[in-house]
Amino acid sequence: MSSFRPVSVSSGNRRISWDLVRAGCVLLVLVYHATFLSVALHPELGPRRLVFPHQVGASLLLVISAYFAAVTIGRGSLGRYWWGRIARLLPPFLAAVVVIFFVLRYLSPKGWFVPKAGDLFANLLMLWNWKPAAYPFLDGSHWTIPLQLMAFTVAALLYRGSWGHGRKLHGLLWAAVLVPLLQWPFRVAGPPEWYRFVVDGFGFHRWHLFVAGVAVRLWSTKRLSTPEFVLLELVCVTAHALHGSTVTPSGITVEWGSTIGIAVGVAVISLAAAGPDWDRFVPPFARRAIQWFAGVSYGVFLIHQAIGYLVLHWLSGLGIDPLLQTAGMIATGVVLGWALTRLVERPAHRFLMRGYDSWTGRRRPDDEPAPVTAGNSG
Repeated sequence: MSSFRPVSVSSGNRRISWDLVRAGCVLLVLVYHATFLSVALHPELGPRRLVFPHQVGASLLLVISAYFAAVTIGRGSLGRYWWGRIARLLPPFLAAVVVIFFVLRYLSPKGWFVPKAGDLFANLLMLWNWKPAAYPFLDGSHWTIPLQLMAFTVAALLYRGSWGHGRKLHGLLWAAVLVPLLQWPFRVAGPPEWYRFVVDGFGFHRWHLFVAGVAVRLWSTKRLSTPEFVLLELVCVTAHALHGSTVTPSGITVEWGSTIGIAVGVAVISLAAAGPDWDRFVPPFARRAIQWFAGVSYGVFLIHQAIGYLVLHWLSGLGIDPLLQTAGMIATGVVLGWALTRLVERPAHRFLMRGYDSWTGRRRPDDEPAPVTAGNSG
């Protein structure tokens, strides 16, 4: 292991390894929601024969998102970098919220959550992390979106100055993971509402996921030594373990499944970043399917959960086998995600980026060319 040296990998070329990693993470999200969280929220659905009870996929998607933010931030102007993330994330999110609202509003069975107009606007404004008791999620998967938007904004601001480079950046990464970690005892001791409002609103307890992704990029480009990288990732995994733990009279109970899943996932992401492409391990007939699914993965992530639970309810009422119910929810999410990608995400992104380029072109005709990105940032 000591003789291994990270290889700097350009993201300009499409690599099957990243498609496979992104697709695998989204699949973990789908299986977790379909087999575990669905029944936890709606026990009347009945037990599942296959259960995956670990929240791993969405957290790893934040790690990947942070990694690619670090990959692309130095290409082209910072304004175009930031606007590109907004143009990619926001339009399909807003469209998904509207679709989910109307589906839940008119198709939810008796006893299930039926949103009102106020819930629609609260979700469009992403108010849940700030005051979850007052602003319920229309779709629980959406908790990652405001955190990504904040992270991309902070990244652009830091990159403009010295804190986004060199040893200052290393120190900032350590602070971003250690400060929330040191506050954990206070967090679980029943802090005042103002503390929860600030900490949850800004996602302090999730910062370690962004740190993990940026650290992978720095290590893979030899800007972070292997010993410091390993130590930093170990602290990130520790922070994740505490975030998912519960405090009982008998002690601290850690959800080891999620913790181990994050550790393994970060290792896999590191291999994808620092090593050669995995094309030799993926049969040619499977590549097109993997690339297609990875290409629509953000849309699938946005729209599968709440509507998928309705699909489980309907299939359960028909007496369909639980495994087929799970397959039905996943298939529905994939189809809806594909439609969201084709009808909203891609055309909206093209339109907004053309508008940005046209606007900046009139003001700065010598502006740099558009950067090459590595797929969607969701």
